[in-house]
Amino acid sequence: MAESDIVPVLMPKWGLSMSEGILVDWLVDEGAEIAVGDEIMEVETDKIASAVEAADAGLLRRRVGEAGETYPVRALLGVLAPASVGDAEIDAFIEAYEVPADEDEGEAEAQYEFVETAAGRLRYARRGDDGPAVVLIHGFGGDLDNWLFNIDALAQQSRVYAFDLPGHGQSTKSLEDASLDGLSGALGAFLDALELDSAHLVGHSMGAAVAANFACTSPARVDSLSLIGAAGLGTEINADYIDGFVAAESRRDLKPVLFHLFADSGLVNRSLVDDLLKYKRIDGVQEALQRLAASLFPGGVQQTVLAPRIDELGKATLVVWGAEDQVIPAAHAHNLAKATAEVIDGAGHMVQMEQASRVNDLLLGNILG
Repeated sequence: MAESDIVPVLMPKWGLSMSEGILVDWLVDEGAEIAVGDEIMEVETDKIASAVEAADAGLLRRRVGEAGETYPVRALLGVLAPASVGDAEIDAFIEAYEVPADEDEGEAEAQYEFVETAAGRLRYARRGDDGPAVVLIHGFGGDLDNWLFNIDALAQQSRVYAFDLPGHGQSTKSLEDASLDGLSGALGAFLDALELDSAHLVGHSMGAAVAANFACTSPARVDSLSLIGAAGLGTEINADYIDGFVAAESRRDLKPVLFHLFADSGLVNRSLVDDLLKYKRIDGVQEALQRLAASLFPGGVQQTVLAPRIDELGKATLVVWGAEDQVIPAAHAHNLAKATAEVIDGAGHMVQMEQASRVNDLLLGNILG
């Protein structure tokens, strides 16, 4: 038997801060032939629950992890091996397996950094050492953890920076200018502080409008645009979601609002709701959200439509949407005449989480050309 005949199935690591996860359930039985990309199990972290896609193909000979149990990242959860490998060899592999030291241990604090900018103190994460610079910009009420399933994949071929916009996450809660121009100015200030002359911009929802607006005002600083469930491409938006998110003060109020974000409502777990409630109770957050909503979505309508200006830029532009988006209509994906548009089934507004592998492939295609 060659050592490579046995392939371990491990607890994944999503994002810098993940140290363990709960194996919620197996989605395949022992003896199943698995292809790369097949959903094989569901894992829940303190951030979100998600299906895990197989990184390797093969025959699932053994399910080692038990549903409902908590395991550290890179723990052995299963074994892939050809039928020619004997059970004794599988048993020996399982017995000998040791969870490797977490190479990223201590890295989370080191790479969740803060930088003083003209827009205030901003938190950011950075991954990757080589390749083009990529900046990830989250949406309304979000933070850099919205890129949990994307930052490491993109960092394999680029230098990736994800940051919290003012009024969000752990960045300054002060918003001197709650307009789209003000947020775009914060993006420019972030690039300046990190001495990035230009970058490939990837924005989600409101963050996509921020990226696009910055590209319109500072085109020389933008190498490409990737817009996910983007604001700024049409006037329609789900006012009930915006108003409900801003007004929610309890778990009972907030949880049904968050159902709008996902095609699979099961992804709205207790930790997600609790984390957002903690954020909303920080001094200055409620005022920031109210000012942004009033400026960007007055009367439940998007104030600024950037589509004609984006088309004039001549930038490589990708538009990605979840077909079941309940916040901004997926029809807006086709409002740019000169962009590559992809509408993905089985996903809602948080398509970069629900269909991460597909989205990551599309993003790298646009970034790398």
